[in-house]
Amino acid sequence: MFAAGQKEMQQMDQYTIEKFGLPGIVLMENAGAKVVEEILASFPCQNPKIIVIAGGGNNGGDGFVIARRLFDLGLEPRLCLLVKPERIKGDAKKHFDVYLNRGLPIFYLHENTLNLLENEIRQADLIIDAILGTGVNGPVKEPFRQVISLINELKGNKQIVSVDIPSGVNSDTGVVDGVAIEATKTVTFVFPKTGFFLKDGPRHVGEWKAVDISVPREIVGLLGLDIPKIITKPLVKAAIPLRPKHGHKGTFGHVLVLGGSLQFIGAPIFTAKAVLHSGAGLVTLGIPKSIYPMVAPQNPESLFLPLLDNDGHFAPNAIEEMHSPLQQFDCLAVGPGMGRFHGGEEWIKSLLLKATDQSIVIDADALFLVRNDLDLFQKYKGNVIFTPHPGEMARLLNKTVTEVEEDRIGVAKRFAKEHGVFLLLKGHRSIIATPNGEVYINPYGHDALGKGGSGDVLTGLIASFLAQGATPLNALISASYLHARAGEEKARALSHYGVMPFDIIDGVREQLKNCFDR
Repeated sequence: MFAAGQKEMQQMDQYTIEKFGLPGIVLMENAGAKVVEEILASFPCQNPKIIVIAGGGNNGGDGFVIARRLFDLGLEPRLCLLVKPERIKGDAKKHFDVYLNRGLPIFYLHENTLNLLENEIRQADLIIDAILGTGVNGPVKEPFRQVISLINELKGNKQIVSVDIPSGVNSDTGVVDGVAIEATKTVTFVFPKTGFFLKDGPRHVGEWKAVDISVPREIVGLLGLDIPKIITKPLVKAAIPLRPKHGHKGTFGHVLVLGGSLQFIGAPIFTAKAVLHSGAGLVTLGIPKSIYPMVAPQNPESLFLPLLDNDGHFAPNAIEEMHSPLQQFDCLAVGPGMGRFHGGEEWIKSLLLKATDQSIVIDADALFLVRNDLDLFQKYKGNVIFTPHPGEMARLLNKTVTEVEEDRIGVAKRFAKEHGVFLLLKGHRSIIATPNGEVYINPYGHDALGKGGSGDVLTGLIASFLAQGATPLNALISASYLHARAGEEKARALSHYGVMPFDIIDGVREQLKNCFDR
């Protein structure tokens, strides 16, 4: 599945109409029919009071089809038109005429008052938002602004279904300029819109489902569109490395976690436990010697590599003093709890010069320590993964967090291509970018993951799958999905407030079982 913006969707619609010969009026009929199908499946209450609020564009045209089809099913929806009929054009006008020719009732806002529309909304159980669609770019104009605000104010326990996209949300950027519908569910056509996953989009879309309206999905390849992919469960199942039945601990890889400091002893513990609980055969914790007595009792399943330290941090010459050759490890996870310390830049540079054969995950303060040596990563030929949150990404680029958040996809894509690394840009909807320009969006996860240690678990999952033989892209797809879904499911049981890093690790095991249960 892909995510598409306004321009790409217009190209797909046009290609379907011109090359395949399927008229726009048919696509609109299909769209309205699919929304009705989803309404009946999702809101099966007896004789619900439904109001369809329509604008004058193609989104309104979908609304006319929806209202007509609901009448055909024996329901009595209220269709409210927010524009004068003469403003309706094209395919929407054809469907509006069909609705009128059927003699079906309609509420015209220009002939009534906003107070009367308010009464109509108050009486409804279900509100269908067919007001603006994907064409929003800039502030929402009147009367749409007032009506959208009114719907949000009155929604209470009502269900709101948005058609294609919540009115007021920019389909490309997710930006809401002033006001937008706060949907319970969005039924979108062909593909989810990119704006669902950026900026304000996730707060307005609610649950979403992409439905087929006879625009073939292979059209993306036919048009050569460069658009993000969406991470789905089937994609994850194909990405998780399979376990040979007769494998042993050596079969499933050995991860070296380098991190920890006197102030942050928990982070490398979370990472190491996530490594083993997601399938790796061995994990070694490389930590400053001074914190070994605190960390070791909590990790009896780990091997240890205590390293020289100064004041609770790695000593500058700690790497040179390592007795274990780095080549024995299949993957390095560098940074969890490491902190920033004097000589840290030189320390990590000496590590990178030694570690040329393994996959490497760079996280937390290791990202800060490599910010001036990014040219080093070109030689690793795509075996390096960066996992910054927006603040760390901003420091890597010498930008502000606001600048990063304004263009998450573009920032991630450009950085990965320029430096030849894989990048996981964390956030409410994480972005994965590859050195060859591919972009993936993780549509899962919420505030339950917003707690210290959550990112350390994610680092461990990525490293674990790398050690088990996954490609960097597949490791990122698997780890980001499992991490997010584990947080969501644990929040159901424990509340959004109470999910801890060890709960996420436990939830990952449940998600893995769910993926491979037969």
